[in-house]
Amino acid sequence: MNKPLTFIHPLSVVDDGATIGEGTKIWHFSHISTNATIGKNCIIGQNVFIGSGVIIGNGVKIQNNVSVYTGVNIEDDVFIGPSVVFTNVINPRAFIERKNEFLETNIKKGATIGANATIVCGNNIGKYAMVGAGSLVSKSINAFELWYGNPAKKQNWVDRFGNKLNFSADNKTINVENYTYTLNPNCNVEEHDRS
Repeated sequence: MNKPLTFIHPLSVVDDGATIGEGTKIWHFSHISTNATIGKNCIIGQNVFIGSGVIIGNGVKIQNNVSVYTGVNIEDDVFIGPSVVFTNVINPRAFIERKNEFLETNIKKGATIGANATIVCGNNIGKYAMVGAGSLVSKSINAFELWYGNPAKKQNWVDRFGNKLNFSADNKTINVENYTYTLNPNCNVEEHDRS
């Protein structure tokens, strides 16, 4: 069986020590820093920067004009829309070195971050959560939550396919394909595989 080929556009830069998984495609004007790790079958769009030590899982799609700075970690199957902004210092000053103060941001499996959203460092995006385009995320988001706005607030819940889960006072369980979604007493969604 043939292994999927890795593609790196000749107008991109991949520093020594970076690891790129099989089947990953890196498009033009992107820069992958030393010690960054990108998993298998990822798509890294045009003009993307991946910082030193960043870990990106398998099947991740990062659209054009995104900088993923040191301190940001992205798990499998995450979608990062165009021009999403990540930060890594909470109180930056040009004249003060704060590389030892980076705050970690974790984007969990299957999450989606819409175009032009800003993720303030130190906040995490839960598994299969969805952030709407143009949102400012200044708090951590739990699994399966839908957030949008400026500042972003929880608006609803979504399933792993990105469809809204419309729970009601009488209905705290919803079946979607082979999965059951339950709204627990803490207002968090739990997913169970019924296959």
